[in-house]
Amino acid sequence: MNRKQEHDYVLALSTFPEEEMARKVARELIENAFVACANIIPSVQSIYFWQGKVEEGAEVLALFKMTAARFDDFVKKLRELHPYELPEIVRLNIDGGLPEYLRWINESCGRK
Repeated sequence: MNRKQEHDYVLALSTFPEEEMARKVARELIENAFVACANIIPSVQSIYFWQGKVEEGAEVLALFKMTAARFDDFVKKLRELHPYELPEIVRLNIDGGLPEYLRWINESCGRK
């Protein structure tokens, strides 16, 4: 796999206030081919600075796998669906992986 192909795929992270909301958003993103897969990690403890003070609380973490070509549309759709005023949306370029898995991501995100 050449360098260009490696960065054709991305992993995005986002936190949610509850598991049911994360599941609902993930399902819509998958059904509409924005992402190929979402992994929901049901319990993370977040400590962060927000509106002038340190906050702490339980959240749910979702990992989204998609093609780089779908990322901008993913961000737009996730912002529409997300309950937070300022959702965490972090992009990590996938720098390699099982070629068959990456092909599956491409096929899954390209079906609509």
